[in-house]
Amino acid sequence: MEFGECGMGIQGIGKALTAPCQGIMEIDEENPGSTSVAESSATVADAQTLVSTMDSIPVQPIHPIIPPLVPPPIVPPIAPIPVIPPIPILRPLAPLPVRPPVLRPPLPQNGEVGASDSDSDHDDSGPTRTGLGSAAEYEISEESKLARERQEKAIQELLMKRRASALAVPTNDMAVRARLRRLGEPITLFGEREMERRDRLRMIMAKLDAEGQLEKLMKAHEEEEAAASATMEDADEEMLQYPFYTEGSKALLKARVEITKYSTKRAALRLQRARRKRDDPDEDLDAEIDWALQQADSLGHIERATDVAFSPVDNHLVTASADRTARLWNTEGSLLKTFEGHLDRLARVAFHPSGKYLGTTSFDKTWRLWDIDTGVELLLQEGHSRSVYGLSFHHDGSLVASCGLDALARVWDLRTGRSIMALEGHVKKVLGVSFSPNGYHLATGGEDNTCRIWDLRKKKSLYVIPAHSNLISQVKFEPQEGYFLVTASYDMTAKVWSARDFKPVKTLSGHEAKVTSLDVIGDGRYIATVSHDRTIKLWSSSNNGKENTMDID
Repeated sequence: MEFGECGMGIQGIGKALTAPCQGIMEIDEENPGSTSVAESSATVADAQTLVSTMDSIPVQPIHPIIPPLVPPPIVPPIAPIPVIPPIPILRPLAPLPVRPPVLRPPLPQNGEVGASDSDSDHDDSGPTRTGLGSAAEYEISEESKLARERQEKAIQELLMKRRASALAVPTNDMAVRARLRRLGEPITLFGEREMERRDRLRMIMAKLDAEGQLEKLMKAHEEEEAAASATMEDADEEMLQYPFYTEGSKALLKARVEITKYSTKRAALRLQRARRKRDDPDEDLDAEIDWALQQADSLGHIERATDVAFSPVDNHLVTASADRTARLWNTEGSLLKTFEGHLDRLARVAFHPSGKYLGTTSFDKTWRLWDIDTGVELLLQEGHSRSVYGLSFHHDGSLVASCGLDALARVWDLRTGRSIMALEGHVKKVLGVSFSPNGYHLATGGEDNTCRIWDLRKKKSLYVIPAHSNLISQVKFEPQEGYFLVTASYDMTAKVWSARDFKPVKTLSGHEAKVTSLDVIGDGRYIATVSHDRTIKLWSSSNNGKENTMDID
């Protein structure tokens, strides 16, 4: 029975082993798509179940020989691989039908109405017609038209420049002017230079060449050019000569010779006096200046006219007027001579140091030199771009300074007639100018309310005096030694300044209107001023301040 029990136990084990195997087979039939990893896991589990069942059954001392079971390594489960759907196979598309081109009639012109089948064409075109239309079906915008016009214009200009560069244009400026005159064009424009004039001629010729008129015009003037070629060459040579000058009269030559002789002697005396003052230990310059300033401080006022100047050698004075004349008077009020010739009103008059010549300035942009004895005009001098206002002769007689409304002061050499210096510094009109007796200082005053002292040796401004509250109409140095300077202004005053440090010494108040001019006579003891109050005022220290007046009609 034990053996039978043992046999039954073996059969039970067999059944137990058979049952799991059947279960596994059923599972396999139900899940045919399971992986090998799941099968190995199930086998391992069945083996473990078998081992545990055998351990629970009592076994007799007779043990069957069973090979040891080695459990396989446990493999972690792996996620299933996603299934990629198959790519569908595209069928080839049928080719698009080729549409035959549509022939359109030409566009209507001169207001004609287009064909009636245009609507049908638009209907047939459909949505695909928008992208396949020709360029003639689009409307050109205004911007496109303007851009096309600019492009065409630029092309025309480029062609014009190419045509102009191929033309032969004369290089001589006089020849350029002559050709412009023959073509009926202005020979020069305002501010035009030689190269600009030549370029303008080139463009004119290119334009005429493009229009087919250049050969006709040049042929029409060919005979005239050939006839006048010799004359034009001579004229060109004469006009190209530089510097240009006008031949003076014999009287002017004689006057310049006399001025040269006179100024040479005066310059030698001035230098001799300067050396004596420098070498003489007893010479007290400060004492002389103080004495001159005291004399100027005691000056009074007298009456005036338009402009007045005293003769350096005679008891004569000269006045200037807006009637374009200058008149010479004696001290008794008698008219001696009238100087006529200016084309506009006179501004200033001045005597040459020799007393033989008279200088006048005018608003006709010139200043003139006159012979006092004969009243003949010796020199008409141009040089200022605007009206000439002030004039002053050098004490040696060799130089003359002029100033004008062009904010410039010029220094002229009377011996040669040349402008030797142009003094720039004032920002407005220059109305007064005066040489110092020392020979190298020059004073100018103008509408900028300042008086400038120039050093002719350095050719620059030495000192600027903010003299008045209104424009300065005239400046004058004391004629003997130049110890003081007098300025007249439209602020109705005249002021005396020290030539040592250019500080104010005396203010001469008395006029009731603008003071337009002044003059200093002799050793500085007399000063004459003129004003718009129709009076001339003369101040002198010799009569203890007594004021004398003279009415000028």
